[in-house]
This record gives sequence, structure tokens and C-alpha cells, in this order.
Amino acid sequence: MGKSRNPRRGSAAAAAVVEAVDGGLAELIPDRDRARAWTLLVDGAPQSHVDLDDPAYLSFEYQRRLGHVIDLAAPPGKPLHAVHLGGGALTLARYVAATRPRSTQQVVERDAALVQLVRRQLPLDPGARIRVRSVDAREGLAKVPDGWADLVIADVFSGARTPAHLTSTEFLDEVRRALKPGGLYAANLADGPPLAHLRGQIATAAARFPELALVADPTVLRGKRFGNAVLVACDRPLPLAELTRRAASDPHPGRVEHGRGLTDFTGGALPVADAAAVASPAPPPSVFR
Repeated sequence: MGKSRNPRRGSAAAAAVVEAVDGGLAELIPDRDRARAWTLLVDGAPQSHVDLDDPAYLSFEYQRRLGHVIDLAAPPGKPLHAVHLGGGALTLARYVAATRPRSTQQVVERDAALVQLVRRQLPLDPGARIRVRSVDAREGLAKVPDGWADLVIADVFSGARTPAHLTSTEFLDEVRRALKPGGLYAANLADGPPLAHLRGQIATAAARFPELALVADPTVLRGKRFGNAVLVACDRPLPLAELTRRAASDPHPGRVEHGRGLTDFTGGALPVADAAAVASPAPPPSVFR
């Protein structure tokens, strides 16, 4: 059972909601500055931010970068067939529904208790065409019809680490099968120095997609700190100029690497197959302080 507490002394604002879910202890913390906005944490790690009054508002840096990919996946307002691997508070599915009405979306979120908590406390717009499956991400992806998706977004973390079976060429074979020709794949990756995981993930994607780009904070790319990077892949040329412009104009500007620069960054890393795949590295405790 969940319990409530108020993290802001003397405040009349909504109380936080704390509840055990399959993946640990989930907390929904009300936003001090936005009346109906909440941050989801699981075992202390921030997962998602949702503004129920403005679902097109993306607070987290990496989610804004994924929002840019969503914006550039098709002409403005055009409905998409989207697959979200990893649901969290359904932030990005809400974003697609708000910015591209009549989109049809499938969310795969293994943590059924978390889905129930989010649906109860942060209800979806009843008109949104969002189906949530509580199964493993790769199992859920396997159920997506061939060539169905305009967009596949991977944002899956278990204990703040991406599971090993979602880091391989075999996993990306499933992604490509589900994508339409010209469809986009975007993944939220987390790594820190020496960036071996990130380099391996770029090499893995390069083995399956001819066009790649990476969006990240320059300090993360220089191996100065642990952080997120958004990998974008496609079988057609990417909208690099517009992606670069948008990333550079964010509150925390991001840099876009592609082409020779991205190949050089990979540094000879090899693609990862299922047999050798390992989970992404755990973030240092200081990341969430």
C-alpha cells in the first residue's frame, strides 16, 4: 500500500505519494512551480516529469532531446504510430498525444504496479490512443507488427541500468523489423567515463542503421561526468541541421555528433551481440544528490 507525505514544510500544496512497485519504491513528488506537475522517482532515481496541465512541457534534459526527435519524425501535427519501450510516468506518450493528436501509441512498461500508480495518480487524457502493455520490453516489441512504427523510443532502466538484452544487435534487429521504411529509432543511453558502454552502443547501432546521430551535453561526451545521451538512428538521412539547432537552443545546450565525428568518437568499439551483452553501468551515487 502507498502512503503520502508532504516534502515541503508549511506548504499547502499536494502531498507526495510513496508506493511500493515491482521495481522498488516509487515516489511522485509535486512540482513547486507548476500546479499539476509531478516528478516520478524510483528508488531515489528521477524517472519522469509530467505536467498534467501542459503535457507538451518536457522538464528533463534528455526528454527534451527525445521531444526534438518526435517533433522531427514527421511534419508538424501529423499523427504517428509510436512505440515506447519503457513507460515511466508516460511523459513522452503524453507529449506525442498532445503535439500529434490522433497518434496511435504502444507503451511497453514491465512494472505493472508502476503503471497502475501512474494511471491512478496521473490519469491519461481519455481521448489519447495509448495502449500500455506490462511485459518485458523486448517481448512487447516482438508483438509489434512488421513495419508498423514511425518511431521507436527506448528508455528502459531497471535499477538505473539498461538491461543487457536491450543493448544488442539482435534487439536492434527487432527494432528495425517493427519500423516502417524511414522510421526513426531513438534511445536514451546513460554512461560516464570512460564511456565504454556509450561507444559500444553507437557501434551496435551502426551495424544495423546507416544513419546515426548522438545528442548529449558536451561534458558527458568529453567523459567529464556521468549523464544521458540520446542516440538517433534511421535508414534515411536524418534532419541534422534542425536537430542541431534545437539541441543548441535548449536550457542546457546539447551537442550533436554524426558522420566522421561520431565514428571517431566510437574509437573502434565493436558491436554488442546478445551473447556478450551486459547492462549499462550504474550511475555513481552523487548523480542523484
